[in-house]
Amino acid sequence: MNNSHQNMEDRLWEYIDGTIPESEKTFIAQMVQSNQEWKTKYAELLEVHQLLHTHMEMEEPSMRFRQNVMEEIAKFQIAPATKSYINKKIIWGIGGFFVVMLAGFIVYTFSQVNWQDAGSTGSLPVDISKLDMSKVFNNTYTNIFIMVNVVLGLMLLDMYLNQKKKKGFGV
Repeated sequence: MNNSHQNMEDRLWEYIDGTIPESEKTFIAQMVQSNQEWKTKYAELLEVHQLLHTHMEMEEPSMRFRQNVMEEIAKFQIAPATKSYINKKIIWGIGGFFVVMLAGFIVYTFSQVNWQDAGSTGSLPVDISKLDMSKVFNNTYTNIFIMVNVVLGLMLLDMYLNQKKKKGFGV
């Protein structure tokens, strides 16, 4: 009963709005003329429709509405989102891993130096011209890994210095 009542109301609204297909328009017009229930519902919905169009005016926001909203939002200090969900220990752990890897590469590089063959004629204890770095830096992946480590290390240094600068200014 309720479903058929809702269906009747939907069809009458479509009829009043003029969005119903022509084939159903004649059927609904006949139902409104012949059936008392359809007729009373049609009169009720038509009255609501007329009230909506005659007595209700759509309120428009003021010309400064957007400006007012932005000024209200600007009053509140919005905390940076990254502080809430990034764990500093994880960042320092990743930075430490890259520092250890770079230190490992440096230790490996110095372990490949033949210290006995290095001449003592120069001012340096090692003759740089006799160092063979091709053993260490012959792989493309190694070079890429070192470059990524250097960039990440510089970013970590920048973050650290910015943090010290902010603490120094009392921000």
